[in-house]
Amino acid sequence: MSIVPAEAVSGRPGTAADTPNRPDPVEPAPLAPRARLLPSLSAVYRAQLSRARVARIPLLFVATFQSVGIMVLMRGVVDGGAEARAVVAGSSVLVVAFVALNLLAQYFGQLRASGGLDHYATLPVPPAAVVLGAAGAYASFTVPGTVLTAVAGSVFFELPLTHLWVLAAVIPLSGAALAGLGAVLGLLAPRHEVATLLGQLGMSAALLLGVLPADRLPGALVYARDLLPSTYGVEALARTFDARPDWGAVGLDLAVCAAVGVFSLAVATRAYRRAAVR
Repeated sequence: MSIVPAEAVSGRPGTAADTPNRPDPVEPAPLAPRARLLPSLSAVYRAQLSRARVARIPLLFVATFQSVGIMVLMRGVVDGGAEARAVVAGSSVLVVAFVALNLLAQYFGQLRASGGLDHYATLPVPPAAVVLGAAGAYASFTVPGTVLTAVAGSVFFELPLTHLWVLAAVIPLSGAALAGLGAVLGLLAPRHEVATLLGQLGMSAALLLGVLPADRLPGALVYARDLLPSTYGVEALARTFDARPDWGAVGLDLAVCAAVGVFSLAVATRAYRRAAVR
């Protein structure tokens, strides 16, 4: 026969003396708010810029020297006109392709192979901030080399310097498109060596299809040239060397670069999420 307390029968609560001391329930500490995109993007950009400054300056010199050397070689076979404009514009954008496409593919491929993505995955930052920050830092290194190449090429081929201000739009938009493509190649490649190979092939395609005039290419390569994101940056810059540039066509080429950049960076962000959770 069980004994039931009187309080349970009568329905009256027990006093403090009747009940044992119990600790108050501990509420979980609130989590810190998730970092917003723009502050996170700024922090990742500054970190990548400071980390890569020393290591990338020699490579940037190589990219600039390579583009200027190509223009010097082409000076012996190209006199002027549309071919000279194509050579100068293609060599200038090639600096962007070397850094934003080739080096960024190698960087993300190495980061994935070494487990560096695990470090970024533990940070309370959006994946888009990591991709955009790294892409922006690498694209920023192309500014001096691209400007120097465009100025030197204009002097070599006696082209006007009046509208070189359009580089302020060509560099970031072409850089975004090529950096997004480089990040995708590095994040989706199964091995670091494959990412390096793909980056080299992409830069070679930008060299072959961007520097050579379109009317000198076979028909099949002309279609491949239209699929390359850097082509539209080359076309936009080449049009500005005309006496009266077609600004509508320049704006259309830059709009294509912007659209490809948004798409490629979105795909790179998705590829980063997929690689970070593995």
